[in-house]
Amino acid sequence: MEEKDKLKQQEHYDNKKIRLTITGLNVKPLEATCSQIINSAKDHEFKVKGPVRIPTKTLRVTTRKSPCGEGTNTWDRFEM
Repeated sequence: MEEKDKLKQQEHYDNKKIRLTITGLNVKPLEATCSQIINSAKDHEFKVKGPVRIPTKTLRVTTRKSPCGEGTNTWDRFEM
């Protein structure tokens, strides 16, 4: 009976997942931090997937404020 409880408890711990999102402007410190985390996880014999890199570029869109095209030339600048 106790062995079944221990197996259920162990399966419960085996199914846990951790997802980290690390952000920054400089790539080298991020890469160093990711490699330290991955090495630590591998030392403790965890399954490791990643890192998944997210694009760092910003999309800039410049549009006219006036929908009809008449009037003064005023512009809006949007970033995504």
